[in-house]
Amino acid sequence: MKKNIVGILLVASIFMVGCNTSQNNNQSSAKVADEHGHEANEEGHADEIAFTAKQAAEAGMKTETARAAQFLNVIKTSGVIQTLPGDEQAIVATSAGIVSFVNASIAAGVPVRSGEAIVTISARNLQEGDPSLKAKIAFEVAQKEYQRAKGLVETKIISDKEFEQARLRYETAKAAYQGQASNVTAAGIRVTSPMGGYIKNLLVGQGEYVSVGQPIATVTQNRRLQLRAEVSETYFGDLKNIRSANFKTAYESTTYKLSEMNGRLLSYGKTSNGTSFYIPVTFDFDNIGNVIPGSFTEVYLLSAPRGNVISVPVSALTEEQGLNFVYIQIEPEAYIKREVVVGQNNGERAEIVKGLTGGEAVVVKGVTQVKLASASGAIPDGHNH
Repeated sequence: MKKNIVGILLVASIFMVGCNTSQNNNQSSAKVADEHGHEANEEGHADEIAFTAKQAAEAGMKTETARAAQFLNVIKTSGVIQTLPGDEQAIVATSAGIVSFVNASIAAGVPVRSGEAIVTISARNLQEGDPSLKAKIAFEVAQKEYQRAKGLVETKIISDKEFEQARLRYETAKAAYQGQASNVTAAGIRVTSPMGGYIKNLLVGQGEYVSVGQPIATVTQNRRLQLRAEVSETYFGDLKNIRSANFKTAYESTTYKLSEMNGRLLSYGKTSNGTSFYIPVTFDFDNIGNVIPGSFTEVYLLSAPRGNVISVPVSALTEEQGLNFVYIQIEPEAYIKREVVVGQNNGERAEIVKGLTGGEAVVVKGVTQVKLASASGAIPDGHNH
């Protein structure tokens, strides 16, 4: 009987030790699980960027909800801005002589009025003499001979033929003199602008000698311009679908839209010439911005639209070592940086092929400030672990 009691106590003791060991093991496992879970949670938020509502307001930050929509197919190429025929005229010398600019401030880009004097031309100190003075003398001599001949022909002292020759000399001298008389000044012969606009370029310098008909300057109205894009032969089959274009100049970050500048497609080449593998595509548009004729541009030819495309404004993209990234708002004061694969770019928006899904809030303004905040690696308030 005594042995049975001892055995029962021994079994109970072993059972209690086993239970304590199991409980300790369970507590240890729970502790490890909690530690791993905490670490995993920390890793899940390790790439969050702290950016408070106050910081966002100061940066003028804006977000846009990504969604699938229509996107215009794009052919990206280069081009040049040109003036339209008739919107540009040359100012030419009406006499031979030495050039003096009327206003020392005349330069490229300066506005001028129609009939405004640009230069004076004088030949008084040249060996040939002053042509305006010679024209005046010739006119006065021819006029006297003509008046004399009129009296002589009436009395039959000279023949009709001689009278007609005197009249012809008079008319010729009169035309030569009157052609310059209205522009003759004490400083020389004035040369005026044939139309209002802007000086495009000056072709002569102060004190240079010019001959009759030599171009002195070019004046342009710049009211309507042409955009000439050069497209690779590879895209010839797509040119019939071109509807409009956007372009960006090298001196400005603004993307101009021909759709907002009364633009229209004029033509596209049906063949390429023997010296180039590019086909010209030409538009014209109203110059409502600071577009400089002769400047080279990036051109985005807009073709038929595609549906169900996710795109973002180009301002939302940042580039690092050849990779593109966007910043996504995941909570009111929490953002993450994500790599995306960019497809076509029309100068205003870029197609996102991979890395972005509909419904996500993408930072489209104030991206630089969010990028700088990411350098701190801080975790937003409310996410302490």
